[in-house]
Amino acid sequence: MEQVSSRIVYRNPWMTVREDAIRHADGSPGIYGVVEKPDFAVVLPRWSRGFWLVEQYRYPVGRRAWEFPQGSWGNGGTGEQVELARQELAEETGLSAETMSHLGHLFEAYGFSTQGFDVYLATGLNEGSPEREASEQDMRHQAFTDEEIEQLIVTGQLVDAPSLAALTLYRLRSGCG
Repeated sequence: MEQVSSRIVYRNPWMTVREDAIRHADGSPGIYGVVEKPDFAVVLPRWSRGFWLVEQYRYPVGRRAWEFPQGSWGNGGTGEQVELARQELAEETGLSAETMSHLGHLFEAYGFSTQGFDVYLATGLNEGSPEREASEQDMRHQAFTDEEIEQLIVTGQLVDAPSLAALTLYRLRSGCG
């Protein structure tokens, strides 16, 4: 596949959408819409019997749901992904971790987006006060057992794909599933 041309059709501080004209291997033309977003970090804050999750309203789907703490550097922000993970954990839950272990890098929706994410396991947790952004004012956090998390998934209360992928990666790496 070969890119023939590319044009930006939309841009804001959080993402860029471009339209690429392409040529398939057989020479036939095609088109791709590509969403460019910065990579983010997902944190799995592990306590002895489960994980801490956050719940918030997600405007695009019009509902509240549980997920693991996650986020990207703000507009123009940069740094190491592990520091981003520590920042998001503290900001959203008030937790700090003695150990952050990198579990892997995944892509959120590589059929139309460049955005990937790094998954971190946070252990040795210490509680503090969250320092949430304005868009996270209605967020809450709570510790759940592994069994309770399974119920959140089954009942459709934890539906965030990166959270589910991160949990799967954790279970495969830890031999829990």
